[in-house]
Amino acid sequence: MPLDDAVRMHVHAGDSLHVVVGHTRWTAAAREVVRQWWDRDPQFELVMLSLSSLGALFFRGGLVRRVVTGYSGDTFPNFTPNPWFQRAYANGSVEVEHWSFLAFAQRLEAAAKGLPAITTRSIAGSSMESNEAFSEVDTPYGRVGLLAPLQPDVALLHAPLADRAGNLAFQPPLLEGVWGALAARRGVVATVERIVDDLREFSHLVRVPAHRVLSVSEVPMGAHPGGLFTGGLPVDGYGEDYDFWVEARAAARRDDYDDWIRHWILEPASQQDWLERLGAERIEALRVKAEPDSWRHDEIAYPPDLDTAPNAWERAAAMAARHLARRAVELDAHAVLAGAGVANLAAWLGVELARAQGASTVLTAEIGLWDYEPVPADPFVLNHRNFPTSVMLSDAQAVLGGLVGGHGARTIGCLGGAQVDRFGNINSTSLLDEGGPFLVGSGGGNDVASTAADCVVVALLTPQRTPERCSYVTSPGRAVSALVTDLATFEKLDADGGLVLTAVPAGPGSIDDRVATAVAATGWEVEVAPEVRELPPVDDGDVARLRQWDPRGWFLRG
Repeated sequence: MPLDDAVRMHVHAGDSLHVVVGHTRWTAAAREVVRQWWDRDPQFELVMLSLSSLGALFFRGGLVRRVVTGYSGDTFPNFTPNPWFQRAYANGSVEVEHWSFLAFAQRLEAAAKGLPAITTRSIAGSSMESNEAFSEVDTPYGRVGLLAPLQPDVALLHAPLADRAGNLAFQPPLLEGVWGALAARRGVVATVERIVDDLREFSHLVRVPAHRVLSVSEVPMGAHPGGLFTGGLPVDGYGEDYDFWVEARAAARRDDYDDWIRHWILEPASQQDWLERLGAERIEALRVKAEPDSWRHDEIAYPPDLDTAPNAWERAAAMAARHLARRAVELDAHAVLAGAGVANLAAWLGVELARAQGASTVLTAEIGLWDYEPVPADPFVLNHRNFPTSVMLSDAQAVLGGLVGGHGARTIGCLGGAQVDRFGNINSTSLLDEGGPFLVGSGGGNDVASTAADCVVVALLTPQRTPERCSYVTSPGRAVSALVTDLATFEKLDADGGLVLTAVPAGPGSIDDRVATAVAATGWEVEVAPEVRELPPVDDGDVARLRQWDPRGWFLRG
């Protein structure tokens, strides 16, 4: 049926709405919900793994009373707090329940399977322990973390293909997977690129059966501004519209935000209206971006600056990569999980350096990538053009639930965070208890820190970033072995102890002078190792490699 009819028929005031986030991170159905319910106070509960900039529409339109999420922030051009989320969470107008990406998906899985609870290795040791839906219990098999089911009323999602019965086919990677679609009390409002008569040829990609689907609407480019990776499915894919995401982020900070919303959300009454506003030239460019070698156009269009001296973020990333490479060789690590932002670039470079030393370490990513090769000119961890280079495409449950910390796995996490305390605890969620702002949330950070064989944190060294104790613990520090910064490296000499200053980079003045500079820039009382190593200067080739991945400085310029 037409999408406006589907939303009108199946979305009700007071509903718990689950916007499914796979590699398609938006759906025209969510936009239509905003359009129809704008300023009507429907008191929705929004269940969404990653809100991103467009999630702010639900806040500005007064649509939401409560949010269940793993990430509340912008994603382009960098991972940053969003003022609409910050204000609503701070003043209490919207209640929020924070989870890690894996725990979020596991709760939906429990609901889909009709389980009273599901076990998890995440959450314990973090501030999310206080969530009512988490508990640790003693069992005959040891102490176990349990998660309560999470059951939305309706799931909204975009898929490449459906048949006329309503069976839905998806191309991985799938991030949270389809548990929310299977768990929804009433079912799924689906948008698809194309409806076909028979899906049996693609039965291995059918993930949602027809009896769980309330409606199907044929909506070309229905994931925009997200992208659609189609693999071998008989529909045209398209790349993510980074420019649109950046504009959505900027608009949310401007006085004319309502004008932007009116133009892009409230006035287009159909997908055809939306596509006409995008324009044929922009649509064609996004279609071209879906081609596996389209990164070559960006590589030419955005040549890296190879002459400017390294900045603080580049020094931190390059030194973290060198440290990661050493740890990968020492542990004979199977993989490094690339976190977001600068941590992502450090992981990419670290694996390259480790391989140059003979290691067989590969890259993995929480969206569901295993053993992939990052392409130049796009530093985003969820870059669709990395998908065809991956040896295995799956989802967060496979990566975060099994390949990071599961049986036989030796995976190193490379993580970032707004704060890191002397015990390696990471805060990327909230400074509200300190009179500061809401940040963004866990993402997959808590899941990695909870189970990985080792974790390395990369950051700039400032007193604000390094409190004695994090007021909110997003990711526990028990697996964190090192904090690598632009001014010093801190390591745990004792697994149960705190971080100790063990090395400083080469530079002007004596080692003692550089140690003193690092100590002055640290918020906690620093313990200095008896012998402090001097790290070699940052390698120009390493910096050039970082800039080839991030020529526009989305991450490297802070």
